Amino acid sequence: MTDWGSGSATEMGDEPASFPMYIAGEPTDSESNETFAVTNPATGDTLGEMPAGTRTDAQRAIDAARDIQPELEFMTAFERAELCHELADAIDANSDRLAEWLTKDQGKPLAEARVEVDLCAKEFRNAAEDVKRDETEVIPSEDAGKHIYTIRKPHGVLGVITPWNYPLNIPAEYLAPGLAAGNSVVWVPAPTTSVVATRLLEAFSDTSLPDGALNLVTGEGPVVGNELVVNDGTDVIGFTGSPETGEAIARDAGTKPTLLELGGNGPVIVLDDADLDAAVECTSFGCFSNAGQICSASERILVHEDVHDEFVSRLADHAQQLSLDDPMAEGTDLGPLNNDAVADKMDRHIADAKEQGATVVAGGSRAENMPTDRYYQPTVLDNVTTEMAVNWEESFGPIAPIISFERYDEAIAIANGIELGLTSSVFTSNIELMHYFTERIETGIVNVNDSSAYWEIHTPFGGYSGKNSGHGRIGGKYSLEQLSQIKTIAVDYENAKSPLDQGNDTD
Repeated sequence: MTDWGSGSATEMGDEPASFPMYIAGEPTDSESNETFAVTNPATGDTLGEMPAGTRTDAQRAIDAARDIQPELEFMTAFERAELCHELADAIDANSDRLAEWLTKDQGKPLAEARVEVDLCAKEFRNAAEDVKRDETEVIPSEDAGKHIYTIRKPHGVLGVITPWNYPLNIPAEYLAPGLAAGNSVVWVPAPTTSVVATRLLEAFSDTSLPDGALNLVTGEGPVVGNELVVNDGTDVIGFTGSPETGEAIARDAGTKPTLLELGGNGPVIVLDDADLDAAVECTSFGCFSNAGQICSASERILVHEDVHDEFVSRLADHAQQLSLDDPMAEGTDLGPLNNDAVADKMDRHIADAKEQGATVVAGGSRAENMPTDRYYQPTVLDNVTTEMAVNWEESFGPIAPIISFERYDEAIAIANGIELGLTSSVFTSNIELMHYFTERIETGIVNVNDSSAYWEIHTPFGGYSGKNSGHGRIGGKYSLEQLSQIKTIAVDYENAKSPLDQGNDTD
């Protein structure tokens, strides 16, 4: 019998029953002394108590960030790059421990957690190298006596609000380039994955990161997260999460710049000439990795009618072979969903689809005989139509809804017929069709012959204009561009007293 959630916990030593926030480099409790419990979604056990931060706590963190920000700003780019490499080294040195806590906190399989920790470190290394190549330019002037050029400056204090599905890598997409650009940071993580956030700050405690450069405030988003958005002490906001929350942040932030990465409901289009082996494997990855809890997940599978039956059969077989088990155990493919709201949404979407005529080909319900009821079977739905909620609303669970189409223009219309436009993919062997679809699909990323969830962290990632998937781009130099600002400097030499006018007498 599986020893649920055990993993190598005994190697981690006795852990405290409570965890701190970090403000001005120091672990601290909330000024209210109130806490909230964080539980392991795989077992239901309580991991510990987190401080329930207040607006006063968020203000303390903002003040600490503002006090230290000039020190970061006037470091050279190479000094900030060295700092980011040092933080990456700290992540690597604590990688096993961080991965274990990530799995216990979030619920994803340990193998996926290890990959995420590695990506977190890579984000800091990439930011270190990108900032050393940060581009400025000299701009020609109409006036021969003027010299015009640009430099990049940080915004100031960066407020970061992040979700629970990738509780290390998504924050690093903001923290690393934010610090590299010279901003100080206040970070509010999702409550259900706050423990691993404290573990990351703990890993940084022996580095040369200046006190107050990176502050962590735990608590409810409408309280501490909202304080970051509305407080005059923050200068730029980074957020990954739901479109509804993103819209509220954009509204409440006023004139502050915002970098928003919001929801997706990625269409996968399988054409009649597709390599079905590749299409099935990549679609399965996009639907079921991290139990489908990915904004770039493959959540609508549009399959040409000529290959529909074979594709459905293969994908169902693939889904049924996946291991839904203890996430701490090696070989587990899917762990539990992180929280009850996601599991409940899966229930609603499947019930709605079945009521309107969809067929459950694999899975379709919560798994039985598990420690908690958050384990959901990898699910394949066939005969899905555009009227079903699973088509137009992000499920965020392990589900593959399949829609059959006859004409290429029909597939384009279905793909573009919802309000979300983050990522997509197309499977075809025809280069003309590849160009036809990639030009017309309204998503920020289109992958060809790969999963909709494929992305390299140095490339631009974000939603399509006119859709509700956010604005701005994260990834590599694009993050640095968003988290810094251009300053134009014009120097008039003609109106300056020239040292040459003083002659050459050096006596």
